[in-house]
Amino acid sequence: MNSTRSETHEEALEQFVLLWGEMASAWGINKTMAQIHALLYAEADPLDTDTIMDQLDISRGNANMNLRNLLQWQLIHKVHFKGKRKDYFTAEKDVWTIVSTIIRERQQREVAPIRENLNGTLDLLEEKGDLSDEEQAFQERIENFTEFLEMFERFTEALLPYINKKNLKFLKHLVKLAEMKHSITGTKAGINPPSDSDE
Repeated sequence: MNSTRSETHEEALEQFVLLWGEMASAWGINKTMAQIHALLYAEADPLDTDTIMDQLDISRGNANMNLRNLLQWQLIHKVHFKGKRKDYFTAEKDVWTIVSTIIRERQQREVAPIRENLNGTLDLLEEKGDLSDEEQAFQERIENFTEFLEMFERFTEALLPYINKKNLKFLKHLVKLAEMKHSITGTKAGINPPSDSDE
């Protein structure tokens, strides 16, 4: 414990680290990895591995493995101090960069492999040829899924470069336009939008 901190500061830090760890499953990462990231994000100064182990009560192997993963995700950075042999680590402090990094990594690690595997399933059906009606319907459902995933990836790749604080005004405008469309089409009020036959 840092003796210069108030009891309130220490309690808030502990709660933040625990909360970040509980959120880990939503991120697609393990609890310890999330807690290390939370600790480094909350600390103003870089921490060495021994301090991280002591603060979170984890083994050196566990700490080293998760620090490597966080470095690969580019959520933390290694820091070197002149005259010190230990490696120190600090987290990316810009929340916009953190969120966009997590979205990008989850897309690359989860969405892209799913799409590739679905394409492999489609290849099986295409190689068979002469599909039955049931097989054709199944093929169409998979194609619809892959089309959605491809559009999701394109949308994410197009939007991610703009997810930062300097573009906050643009992002708010984008959300406002989407909300306006919901209001105009009546979807927000639970009203079905007009069909082509109504025009």
